[in-house]
Amino acid sequence: MSRARALDEAMSLADSGGLDQLTMRRLAEVLGVEAMSLYHHVANKDDILDGIVDRVFAEIEATSKTAPWKEAMRRRAHSARAALSRHPWALWLVESRTSPGPTTLAHHDAVLGCLRHAGFSIALTGHAYSVLDSYTYGFVHTEQNLPFQSAEETKAVATEMMKRFPIDQYPHLVEFATQRVLEPGYAYGNEFSVGLELILDGLERALRAEQSGRLPPGPKNSRPSKRRGRG
Repeated sequence: MSRARALDEAMSLADSGGLDQLTMRRLAEVLGVEAMSLYHHVANKDDILDGIVDRVFAEIEATSKTAPWKEAMRRRAHSARAALSRHPWALWLVESRTSPGPTTLAHHDAVLGCLRHAGFSIALTGHAYSVLDSYTYGFVHTEQNLPFQSAEETKAVATEMMKRFPIDQYPHLVEFATQRVLEPGYAYGNEFSVGLELILDGLERALRAEQSGRLPPGPKNSRPSKRRGRG
């Protein structure tokens, strides 16, 4: 019995049945110990949740602070998507914990460090981190909730949906479905790389604009405003 083993089993329970299955009593049963014995290794359920979130971050490829930022952010996004897909419960926890573990903290520090080393201002670093995480987490959320997985399922669901509405009233939807979604080999998951490149290219342009003294578009853009004093 150890903290590491308790977290291993906690993660397995969450993977197999979701967070609802992860209770102190159930975890103790799986470990073959009395529930009170767990408290020698973990403080409470929140401690367990913090621990398994830290393990999810351990599965995301580490970012070197001196790596080329664009490739580093690309690899991190793909790795994060894969880790969150392996552990569907994690999507709701990774940014909600108030006591992050050392791996989580090191992960965030390295990503911020990579962007800062590349010349991103503190403000643009914040913008970049926000949009990259929002895109990655949002894409995973959509993937996890789609009513289809395979290309065959996609075609069947789309075809059935189109039968339920007058197609002449939704010409663009029909056009997109027939010329994109129903095309051989279409898979929603392939959209991730395309969207990610659009974001990275946009951040690259914003970085060049910032470094050349031209502010990227955005409200107030976090530069201190120059206001005349009175007197």
